[in-house]
Amino acid sequence: MALNEMEDNEPDTDAEVLACGNVLESFTESQEVRGLISSLCDIHGDLTAKEMATEKFFVIMDKYQEQPHLLDPHLEWMLSLLLEIIQDENSSPSLIHLGFKFLYRVSKVRGPKYFLRLFPHEVSDVQPVLDMLSLQDPKDHETWETRYMLLLWLSTTCLIPFDLARLDGTLLQQTTQQNDKARDAAAVLVSKLVIRPDVKQKRLADFLDWNLSTFAQASYQTMEGTIIMDGMLQSLAQLFKHGKRDDMLPYAPTVLKCLDNSNLSESNQTILRKLGVKLMQRLGLTFLKPKIAKWRYQRGNRSLAANLGKPIPVEPIADVSKAVLDPDDEDYDIPEEIENIIEQLLVGLKDKDTIVRWSAAKGIGRVTSRLPKELADEVVGSVLDCFSFQETDNAWHGGCLALAELGRRGLLLPSRLPDVVPVILKALIYDEKRGACSVGSNVRDAACYVCWAFARAYEPSALKPFVNQIASALLIAAVFDRNVNCRRAASVSFNVERGTFPHGIEIVTAADYFAVGIRTNCFLTISVYVASFAEYTKPMIDHLVDKKINHWDGAIRELATRSLHNLTPLAPEYMAHTVIPKLLPLTVGMDLHTRHGSILACAEITHALYRLAGVGWRHLLTDCSSFLFSVCLLIEKLSSSQIPFKEDAIISKFLTLSWLWCPHLARTCPPLSMTGCVVFLKENGKEALVSRYVSELENPEEMTRCGYALGLGALPHFMLHGRLVQVLEGLRKAASIRAKDARFAEARRDALIAIARVCESAGVSPQGPADSVVCAGNVPLIYGTLLEGVCDYTVDSRGDVGAWVRQAALTSLMKVTVLLVQNCPELITPDISSRMFCCLAQQSAEKIDCFRAHAGHVFLTLLHFEQPVVPHIPYREELLKIFPRTDIETLNWNAPSQAFPRITQLLSLPIYQCPTLLGLTVSVGGLTESTVSGVCCWPNQPTSGTP
Repeated sequence: MALNEMEDNEPDTDAEVLACGNVLESFTESQEVRGLISSLCDIHGDLTAKEMATEKFFVIMDKYQEQPHLLDPHLEWMLSLLLEIIQDENSSPSLIHLGFKFLYRVSKVRGPKYFLRLFPHEVSDVQPVLDMLSLQDPKDHETWETRYMLLLWLSTTCLIPFDLARLDGTLLQQTTQQNDKARDAAAVLVSKLVIRPDVKQKRLADFLDWNLSTFAQASYQTMEGTIIMDGMLQSLAQLFKHGKRDDMLPYAPTVLKCLDNSNLSESNQTILRKLGVKLMQRLGLTFLKPKIAKWRYQRGNRSLAANLGKPIPVEPIADVSKAVLDPDDEDYDIPEEIENIIEQLLVGLKDKDTIVRWSAAKGIGRVTSRLPKELADEVVGSVLDCFSFQETDNAWHGGCLALAELGRRGLLLPSRLPDVVPVILKALIYDEKRGACSVGSNVRDAACYVCWAFARAYEPSALKPFVNQIASALLIAAVFDRNVNCRRAASVSFNVERGTFPHGIEIVTAADYFAVGIRTNCFLTISVYVASFAEYTKPMIDHLVDKKINHWDGAIRELATRSLHNLTPLAPEYMAHTVIPKLLPLTVGMDLHTRHGSILACAEITHALYRLAGVGWRHLLTDCSSFLFSVCLLIEKLSSSQIPFKEDAIISKFLTLSWLWCPHLARTCPPLSMTGCVVFLKENGKEALVSRYVSELENPEEMTRCGYALGLGALPHFMLHGRLVQVLEGLRKAASIRAKDARFAEARRDALIAIARVCESAGVSPQGPADSVVCAGNVPLIYGTLLEGVCDYTVDSRGDVGAWVRQAALTSLMKVTVLLVQNCPELITPDISSRMFCCLAQQSAEKIDCFRAHAGHVFLTLLHFEQPVVPHIPYREELLKIFPRTDIETLNWNAPSQAFPRITQLLSLPIYQCPTLLGLTVSVGGLTESTVSGVCCWPNQPTSGTP
């Protein structure tokens, strides 16, 4: 299969954790396993002990799922111990089933094909196995492991050359439908049994008749029919695999006709379609003579030294692609059924499920290996048709798997590489948008598998014309692919041909399997190292510009632009004269993602060029005002680059357009205040700009209000001077709940956030003018707005959206209070302090855990603040006893069982009784499991002073 078969939309896993995956060196638990097996006789009657031993054994075995060969030296003694238990006449049925359960787990980990070789297979073993099998109940789903292992064991013993007539025939006449895993073993058994010389003469035709008639009468539209068809297909596939071609060939046309009539490709059962494809390829191999095509490409003698590019003496390798056809190939008549079979396999390459496509790809490779050269080339051409732009990602994935199979079998001649390599390069970057996500990671992974297979199949000289293209494409996938599995697959594929690819050893050292596991590290660090080699610099930059800055995932677009910033020093002229002119028209294009990424890229590259050259790049500015979020970053980067904008018309245009309300302005304005833009604002309408910001707080669009509110919060001190009351009043209105805009919870939240930022920017002066600084004249307005926000319980279709407002109000209350306490504590009056702490008590009984935790954090922060102490806190000493300083670190407000017992103690303090009861009532009314149980179970509840 492809190097990594699973789709990965998960976050990148830490490389250190992944590095611990395959570090096993031996079967270190051998003594523990020996003890577990030896104890089965003693514990099988104790349900608890039996389950513990079974679970421990399963955990140990599963550790070796990826390194099963480590079990090989220990398989004989494990099998011997378990068979002693199973074959002991004194063993109870439950003990026997337990022994088979352990056997099945070993077989599952090591693989039944290898493990079954060790089972006893003498003539004397046949009858005991049959006797045990006859005692089994097919309807007992708890003992399926026993039936499974017995059937496999019998499939081994039935190959012994002895006369079956000596056995009692009554057992063979019984038929039972297997509806579990034992069905797979039954299919293996019947295929081995029917091909015996003494059985096939009398029973092969009858068995096939029964099989095909049963299969034809079943329907894949019912569960029972699916089970029947599954068993029939498995047995047929096994039979045509193990049976002799001469014996099976007479029946192959009939089986093929029955399979065609079943229309399995239309079934919604994946396993049936997969088995249908498998049987189809077995039939193809039956129709064709078992001979290896002499025209196939043979790489010749391969060695590690040759792979590393060291010249060693080897025998000359003939150019088999130009070899004369074998006379037998010309005289060999291809059965007409082969065309139908290949067509069905090609359809299987486009199936919606990976396991079907994979089986079809293997079938294509096996069948093609027996075809003449001309027909095989036609198959290759049909596979290449899977890469049409009209085909789905499934066809591309199946086509890649088929090409890999053809390549590694030597069936894809070097003369076909000019046709194959371009489609593989396209497959390495295949990424199609589907709704809110994309498809194609499996295609890119399979394309890496193709490269991996080609590197092992062809001489370096055959791949030499394509080395640079393949190397660049693999490195781009290893560094810039969104999917971690694809990055790793590309890294491994590049690794195998390090002797041929330029700078291979250096690159695979830096971009190995584990290093490419973290996406940010790939984009920002590894990419710079790889691009430092001239062969890969421009291809990597071009890929980011062409494929990544317009990616549907915003995180990828941002990483791509940051990567362009880091790559700029490696090719500054190329960036300035090629990339920037290419990006500028895209900044005003129709596609939203392209505009966003292009503007971010212009910003990052411009800033990188400034840092590199120390001069401004004024000509890079263009009319980018049509896109909101990204222009703010562009202005930030240009401002950081110290490009002078005094009396510049373009800045006037920017400052009067709607992008100013974008939330990203909160980080854009500080750089602006340090540049020539500040001079422009001081001289050209500061008042008009602030007035416009305030007026837009009444905009009917919620996001517009949000942006302008945050924009006001980011304004520097000189722009607030003389306009502070106007700003605070505008923010108060934006934060108030009014009937016409009650749903604008996010706007109210951002307005409350902005109030704290405005206060911090304006500064505090007790006797200063209320229109310029925070003072006694505007403190009541500030606290009144914030305390009103704490009481926002708006609910809409999204749920308790008022919680966003309450959280923002609490945060701003804490920031403003700390600001006043540190600069002018006398501005906090007893009334303000009392109202504030009553609100905090109410919110600390919040029903939503995370918001309750936030309120509790603010409550304890202000209660224990000592630089200096917050003045006029009601019952401060009593509060300190209820909430000692250690609670700041130890009290888990998220846990209702810890929070509510403390909160209810506030009922003993008269001033806190009403707000606490209100908060508890709201929480109980919320009817959430955590809050109801927490509120209604109040241990050690105080009684004095409660209502």
